[in-house]
Order: sequence, then structure tokens, then C-alpha cells
Amino acid sequence: MEKIVFGLCAMSAATAAALLLRGYLRTRFRLLLWSGLCFAGLTANNVLLILDRLVFVATDLSTWRLALGLASVLLLLLGMILESGST
Repeated sequence: MEKIVFGLCAMSAATAAALLLRGYLRTRFRLLLWSGLCFAGLTANNVLLILDRLVFVATDLSTWRLALGLASVLLLLLGMILESGST
């Protein structure tokens, strides 16, 4: 059951990233770009979770997962800060 949940989380984050980046390419609204990049990072975070918990059981990848998650959210925060200054 754990495999299914992890897979669904990764797929939903990838779908959100694809839709946000596609919306950015159509409208050039920069906040969509920052959100899409954040969700792309969260997709990679979910893939690392799958690798950590199911593939490389003996290796601890939690530090890399947390760093990637933090970087993804910081990308979104940076985008929000930059966009709030341009209006």
C-alpha cells in the first residue's frame, strides 16, 4: 500500500508541475513559472522518498530529501517576493 501512495504523490506533483509550466508557456505569468519549478522540485523530492524507503533501504537519504524540499519551497517563496515587488 505504501508503494501506491508514494507513487500517487509523485505523479500528482508531476502533473501539477506540468500543468503550471504549461500555463506559464501560454500566458508568461511568472508566478506560474515559480510554482511549476517548486512542484518540479517536490516531484524530485517524492522520487527521492521512493528511492529512500523502497529501493535503498540501508541508505538514509532523508537529509537530501529535506534539502530538496526546502529548496523547492524557497523557490516558490523567492518567486512570490519577486512578483510582489513588480506590481
